[in-house]
Amino acid sequence: MADYLPHTDDEVAAMLAFLGLSDVDELFAAVPGALRLAGGLDLADGRPEPDVLAHLDALARGNGAADLVCFAGAGAYDHEVPPVVRALAGRSEFVTAYTPYQPEVAQGVLQAIFEYQTMVARLAGLPIANASLYDGASALVEAVNLGTAASGRQAVWVSAGVHPHWRSCVRTFSHGSGHRIVEIPLTGGVTAWPDDAFSATGVMPEPPGVVVVAYPNYLGCLEDLSAVRRLADAHDATMVVAADPVAAGILRSGGEWGADVVVGEGQAFGTPLSFGGPYLGLFCCAAAQVRRLPGRLVGETLDADGRRAYVTTLRTREQDIRREKATSNVCTNQTLMAVTAAVQLGWLGTAGLAEVATRCARGTRYLREAAFKIAGISPLTGRTPVVRELALRTAVPARTVVDRMAAEGFLAGVALADLVGDDGDGSVDADAAVHGLLVAVTERRTAAEIDGYVLALDKAVRR
Repeated sequence: MADYLPHTDDEVAAMLAFLGLSDVDELFAAVPGALRLAGGLDLADGRPEPDVLAHLDALARGNGAADLVCFAGAGAYDHEVPPVVRALAGRSEFVTAYTPYQPEVAQGVLQAIFEYQTMVARLAGLPIANASLYDGASALVEAVNLGTAASGRQAVWVSAGVHPHWRSCVRTFSHGSGHRIVEIPLTGGVTAWPDDAFSATGVMPEPPGVVVVAYPNYLGCLEDLSAVRRLADAHDATMVVAADPVAAGILRSGGEWGADVVVGEGQAFGTPLSFGGPYLGLFCCAAAQVRRLPGRLVGETLDADGRRAYVTTLRTREQDIRREKATSNVCTNQTLMAVTAAVQLGWLGTAGLAEVATRCARGTRYLREAAFKIAGISPLTGRTPVVRELALRTAVPARTVVDRMAAEGFLAGVALADLVGDDGDGSVDADAAVHGLLVAVTERRTAAEIDGYVLALDKAVRR
């Protein structure tokens, strides 16, 4: 490729004249000779840009995963990203935007974030949404921080149905915060809350200040949130729901179930799969907790001329203002991802989001009914209702199934052992970890793709 020369000869001459130097070598005279290259860089001659791009394209085609039909999920999903979302979210006004400290020059970005907050709050069924966090796991950590501050107790009951990576993140932060994490195991794919799980022994964990549940949980199963609300009320604890925002298109919202805080991962709204990021943390809470809300909050007001205007508000809770008195040290947000989600949600609308969630649920049911007819495939969690994801038990190790199906053109799913280890955890035992396969079906998967997947799965477990 041609050399990139950002400065013209006239510009270089003007710089040297301003500095009182004769040439560029004099500019770098202070660099010791031992640190300089003696013979220059041993680089091949440049090649034309089309040739370089063709070479890079050939290297990319060597990555087989790029050509696989994706049935993997486990927190990152292959949803449709309409061209309008890419076109609008990719505009330079948004791409280059950072935290809008000066509202007089950032009304467009502030309004976009305000609209994002409004739509996320509607999804969660709660009145207050912040201007986004880094990802779902960090949003859950912030929810635990808020919940313990609100209840005044440090014990946190976390369902083992919460994504293993999210639970790990909460445990990591608890070492510094002092929160005492109690993981509540699953039975039959759903949480066995202490009234049931500990009745035989009579041993009860420390009363919680926060109760955390996933809806649906990471195995795809729907939890009974009314039982969680009763549990939280019995202990005067904060109820936190880690919700799937796509499933909210057809399920009752966390707020309707009585949640005090709802968090989630917003990657499904307009952000394609891209080697693990960037992601988007959703966070909503009840009005009573607004002064404990982490991160940014954009509000609507009137300017001096009575016109509608947007500003960041309640910033006094943040680290950059209050420091040791702050309820959170989050001082920025995922503006670009939040705007992308707002565009996606605005494009879909209420009916569109419901259609996406319905197509996911129908595709998942179609795959489940076909897969369970295969000898060597059985349900890992029974017949618990699911929306977009389900866990299968395979006769051969799930990692083997994933490898065999890749050769058939399918990204089969995620082996549970890759999430929880070969020995399992409170959500699954060792056998389920080794033989468990987590499969996701989004609205992008066609009936023909699902049929092909089932045939390949049959072949993979029979070999």
